[in-house]
Amino acid sequence: MAVKLTKNEQKLQKDHLKQYQRYLPTLQLKKQQLQMVIRQIEVQVTNLRAQQKKVVEGMQEWIAVYHENTVFPPSLQLDNLVKIDRIVKAKGNIAGVTIPVFKELTFFPIEYDLYEYPLWVDKALESLRDCSRYDALISTLEQQIRLLGKELRTTSQRVNLFEKVKIPESKENIRRIGIYLGDQQTAAVVRGKIAKKKLVKGM
Repeated sequence: MAVKLTKNEQKLQKDHLKQYQRYLPTLQLKKQQLQMVIRQIEVQVTNLRAQQKKVVEGMQEWIAVYHENTVFPPSLQLDNLVKIDRIVKAKGNIAGVTIPVFKELTFFPIEYDLYEYPLWVDKALESLRDCSRYDALISTLEQQIRLLGKELRTTSQRVNLFEKVKIPESKENIRRIGIYLGDQQTAAVVRGKIAKKKLVKGM
């Protein structure tokens, strides 16, 4: 990009450089914060998945004890007894990014005939509800990761733009203008001396 080799342009380039150098640390800090938070959420998701797996394995053990995991007719399948009512979320803010925050998962109250199910069904239903809560929580956290990841990419691009393009570009422009203005000043001094000598000779 061509720049004018003038004092006004030199001042403008210096102002731009100060602005870039002032904003860059803030962007770098934001980038670090986003990276740290995303890593923390990813660890949280991994831990929740492990906890959910334990719940599922525990439920399988209960079912296996009674060998009844496939004996229920379609109308009495356990998933008919667990129906999600609503997922309650709030809004949070991390590094200027609005994210969903899981609050609770509610279920429709469904009554069932105790005589139609074995004793372990109560425990199984509670495990199914727990699994659903894990699903909702993990899904919300993954949405947070996507939103924060998008902001991280944008912030990283800005950091790279400032570090690798704008700041070096401004410094180079200031250097070029400085050299040009210095040469002009030197030339003016030389011309002045020549003119003075001619004036003296003429006298």
